[in-house]
Amino acid sequence: MKRHSIILLLLCLCTSMAAQERIDHHDHSSDTTDVFYRHLKLNELVVTGVTGDTKLKNSTAPISLISPQELHATSSTNIIDAIARQPGMSQLSTGAGIAKPIIRGLGYNRVVVMSDGVRQEGQQWGDEHGVEVDGSAVNSVEILKGPASLMYGSDAMAGVVILHSRPPLAEGELRGSASTEYQTNNGLLGFSLNMAGNQHGFVWDARWSGRMAHAYKNKLDDYVPGSQFKEMAGRLMVGLQKQWGHSRLSLSAYHFVPSIIEGERDEMTGELLHTSDWSEHSYSKSLPYQQVKHYKLVWDNALNLRSGVLKAIIGYQQNRRQEFEEPHEHAHNVDDPALYFKLHTVTYDVRYLTHEWRGWKLSAGLGGMWQQSQNLGEEFLIPAYKLFDIGFFATASRAFDRWTLNGGLRFDHRYVKSDQLLEDDVVRFAAFTRRFNGVTGSVGAVWNASDHLNVRLNVARGFRAPNMSELGSNGSHEGSLRYEVGNQQLKPEYSLQVDLGIDFTSQYVSAQLALFANRIDNYIFLKGEGRQVDERSVYSYTQGDARLLGFEAGVDFHPIHSLHFENTFSYVNARQLNQPADTRYLPYTPAPRWTSELKWELLHHAHPTLGHNEHHEHGARHAPHEHRRAGLSVNNLYVSAGLECYLRQSNIYAADQTETATPSYTLVNLATGTDVTWGGKKIAEVYITAENLLNRAYQNHLSRLKYADINSVTGRQGVYNMGRNVTFKVIVPIQF
Repeated sequence: MKRHSIILLLLCLCTSMAAQERIDHHDHSSDTTDVFYRHLKLNELVVTGVTGDTKLKNSTAPISLISPQELHATSSTNIIDAIARQPGMSQLSTGAGIAKPIIRGLGYNRVVVMSDGVRQEGQQWGDEHGVEVDGSAVNSVEILKGPASLMYGSDAMAGVVILHSRPPLAEGELRGSASTEYQTNNGLLGFSLNMAGNQHGFVWDARWSGRMAHAYKNKLDDYVPGSQFKEMAGRLMVGLQKQWGHSRLSLSAYHFVPSIIEGERDEMTGELLHTSDWSEHSYSKSLPYQQVKHYKLVWDNALNLRSGVLKAIIGYQQNRRQEFEEPHEHAHNVDDPALYFKLHTVTYDVRYLTHEWRGWKLSAGLGGMWQQSQNLGEEFLIPAYKLFDIGFFATASRAFDRWTLNGGLRFDHRYVKSDQLLEDDVVRFAAFTRRFNGVTGSVGAVWNASDHLNVRLNVARGFRAPNMSELGSNGSHEGSLRYEVGNQQLKPEYSLQVDLGIDFTSQYVSAQLALFANRIDNYIFLKGEGRQVDERSVYSYTQGDARLLGFEAGVDFHPIHSLHFENTFSYVNARQLNQPADTRYLPYTPAPRWTSELKWELLHHAHPTLGHNEHHEHGARHAPHEHRRAGLSVNNLYVSAGLECYLRQSNIYAADQTETATPSYTLVNLATGTDVTWGGKKIAEVYITAENLLNRAYQNHLSRLKYADINSVTGRQGVYNMGRNVTFKVIVPIQF
């Protein structure tokens, strides 16, 4: 009741402020929350896409953009959670702390995550291995849907998630920010401190962030033991920004300690079991738990030449993933990790992009990586290995009056060498070597039929070499509750995807439709063998052919400028070909989802204090008639109410109870946000978000906790997702 009162009081306060303020005009140029304004600026929004910098209007591949303001206004526990509600996007989750991106029904090593200009590498083959990136350091996000192997090589079969840090400030600027947040359900406490500057072309950006949360709760499970986590991260960037180009060096460190949700229950009471050192409101870790440390060093260079730009990015990453559990006969003490992966990765990318010449833009380059993975623990899942790959690509695009055409080709070569491991003179992992070659490409066209209508068509071929888990696994995977066996004879996956997109914008309505059809040859999946090892069901990797069909649709009605009614629908049907009924559908296919949001922008005044970069990020310009408002006031105030409706998912991989059907459910959300100003100067951004307001008990189809123990009292299986959660977030800009 207290939480409901807070929300109602806030809504009353917002309405009261709206009545007291008289709005004489609504200036588009400085309204950072205006969806309609963003649609009108398609000509000015620039994306990296798959062929270099391109205006969103002219991009042939389907791309979603998430702005800094959208990230600020979103309640989440990690960066993937923050973007998972985008059309065509989902997350494979383990509790509140761990999430993996799923794009149009495909995830794991089929999605590449780019951060600081390099691909994020951190044992992403594992079910419970998340993305080791500080969400506070992400300024904006691009989501490329569909095969992007042309520019990103193997593994970009489903798409690419590009996490952009904040661009360097303009000459002479010195700015920073301090932010904090609190979530009521799991007591999440978070902070982030940032300071950046540009003095005579010397640029720098420093950030320190932290988060911690105790166990989350829902109305059926109460508090969930093992769902607490802690996160600490730091980042420092220094470099030169000159007319000749730039050279920047960034160093980041990320430390994440999530406890592990086992989901075991008392047979008599049905309650979730926990260890003696666990407390429902404690932020301390409890056994079992993981400890993940990720270090990254990136050297980013660009040289402006007369005819184009030469870019070179070199990165080094070290990922340390440890798992600690209750002592057993083979462990010396509780401080020894049972599982310990140490992964070294060096990535390199060199490319040349020409300026536009008679409508033509060309690019060419090479890129790849070197990896070494070590097993330093007492338990083993995959063998230690070394990997090297290299790829060469070339692209071309041509702009006409109302047409844009582009295409390209790429060749990739990957070399993988596995190390032998003996246990008690028995071969646990056999040594082997594999080489994979792939030729990929894409061709696409955009027709700007009018200022209001764009039509896109893209055909792309994707390529993915099998990862070491698929090739060489031989161990009990605790996170997946199964014993996995690899297959050294696996072939690489190839996909052919066709995308058709239509965008329409007008004064009162904006609509988008994106259709896709994807055929995958040699699709790799797990198949039950009908036997057990170490009391775990044995699953082995095999291959077949698959096809995926689906679409994303969205429509935004804005009958008046300050009111928006936005709806989106996402659907994917993912099947294996020539399979019996119980193995017909691909596992972990997201349920059809409809989202609806009614947003009312109550207050807006021209903002005289936005910095150069803030305007640049939104295509905005200073309002011609700026004025300062005396005293304390609010600006860009909005309230919104939303629904997330997940339909029943019965297209499941049913063999050996790998998946079960998930019933439909609907979540109700409320949100509000505003800029707080003093004398016309912004002094804070305030956001309040209430998710699952009605405290609905539900299980997301992509939650791995669905398959935990059965409650012997109620008959319900698994652990449920988080209940009602209210997030309070404050961001204070620091300007000099």
